[in-house]
Amino acid sequence: MTDAVRLDPSDTVVTAIRPLEVGASVEGITTTAMIPRGHKVATEAMSKGVAIRKYAQIIGYASEDIPAGAHVHTHNVEFRSTDFDYAFATDLRPVAPAAQQDTFMGYQRENGKVGTRNYIAVITSVNCSATAARQIASAFGPEELANYPNVDGVTAFVHGTGCGMAGDGEGFEALQRVMWGYARHPNIAGVLMVGLGCEMNQIDWLLEAWGIKNGPLFHAMNIQDVAGLRRTIEIGVEKVRAMLPLANEATRTPCPASDLMVALQCGGSDAWSGITANPALGYACDLLVAQGGTGVLAETPEIYGAEHLLTRRAVDEKIGRRLVDLIDWWEDYTARNKGSMDNNPSPGNKKGGLTTILEKSLGAAAKGGTTPLTGVYKYAEPVTAKGFTFMDSPGYDPASVTGQIASGCNLVTFTTGRGSAFGAKPAPSLKIATNSDMYHRMIEDMDVDAGRILSGEASLEQVGREIYEHLLRVASGEQTKSEAQGLGDYEFVPWQIGAVM
Repeated sequence: MTDAVRLDPSDTVVTAIRPLEVGASVEGITTTAMIPRGHKVATEAMSKGVAIRKYAQIIGYASEDIPAGAHVHTHNVEFRSTDFDYAFATDLRPVAPAAQQDTFMGYQRENGKVGTRNYIAVITSVNCSATAARQIASAFGPEELANYPNVDGVTAFVHGTGCGMAGDGEGFEALQRVMWGYARHPNIAGVLMVGLGCEMNQIDWLLEAWGIKNGPLFHAMNIQDVAGLRRTIEIGVEKVRAMLPLANEATRTPCPASDLMVALQCGGSDAWSGITANPALGYACDLLVAQGGTGVLAETPEIYGAEHLLTRRAVDEKIGRRLVDLIDWWEDYTARNKGSMDNNPSPGNKKGGLTTILEKSLGAAAKGGTTPLTGVYKYAEPVTAKGFTFMDSPGYDPASVTGQIASGCNLVTFTTGRGSAFGAKPAPSLKIATNSDMYHRMIEDMDVDAGRILSGEASLEQVGREIYEHLLRVASGEQTKSEAQGLGDYEFVPWQIGAVM
């Protein structure tokens, strides 16, 4: 093992694999400062204002003269907004169809979708009905659920919005898409929607707009109509109890891997995210696409500075332009809220060695593999294209994954370097550690150790295939570490866009 990683011959920095003392020799130069593990070392002298390169791309500009061997980080690097001359459909690398069709054991639904889990959901229209929903769901403990072995649980999906908002526009439409997406998600067998009655986000409007009908496995009720909280909880429990034997009739059958739609997510990133876990997940995504499946990348602020690489992979200019339009919207959104696209990375990201959003984004985009970009979607909009796709969302993990699940993702992959405790019912979350130290420190939370790529114990391709095969097992019912720890009941966070009134 060497002391540092160089990702491209044109890079002007390398990443330290271990802490380096002053005077250490790296790439033929001598360090002039202490270099923490995962942080960058200048491999040549750079004058103030010169572009700094990693991944063969610009990650920032020298805010002062930087000598060779210096520590390159927030103290001497500045961010500048991107200004790309976008190209479209110039880097298309279609993947050859797989030689054999892989399968998993899933739940076939009447609408043709396939679930990897089998939940009953209690969904709120507004925060005012959150207590009712939680108490309805909590009435079903392990003893009662043991009588329904094919049901994974009764889960409340509650949120902090639904009223005090405009009755149309981006925020209202996004919330309605989330509610519809969860109500019709293939991992959910039965739904009880609970509202207050006077809120802006009316359940009846949702049912009418999306053509949802009441039936044995779909019910809706309002606290004001039922005559209070206590009666709502009692009646809600009765309705869910009647759904349980019907939901339990679902059984797993062999399904093609093409029925999998996988959320590609990262959180608590570090310098190794873009070197180990993210590209390994990208390789797994390519394997899934070869099977006819779908990968969904998100977190628009965290592909900022790498979007020009994705537009080149767009199958046509129309799809590529959709991505550019999202970037333009986010620049305006952050500016009018007196923020900056470089407000991200977080303090934890920076401690892990990431300096600017450009550096973070170049690593984050690697989760999408190498295949063509076949679709770009609004937040929580149903993803209909096969292959590698993109969905608009914030970088905030719970809000982003909520949108991906609403879009149809029946599995979640989540890479992390700092260590993130995350799960998201009803879709199981597979956690992929970027480094072995954190993997062993948080062994109860991590499913895959991608740090073995750095130590040379495994190749990127080997870890990528391990992720892909692990996904097939999880899709068939194997528990993830997040599920084993009971995560996922509080990570339903619809993106709240617009004014709260």
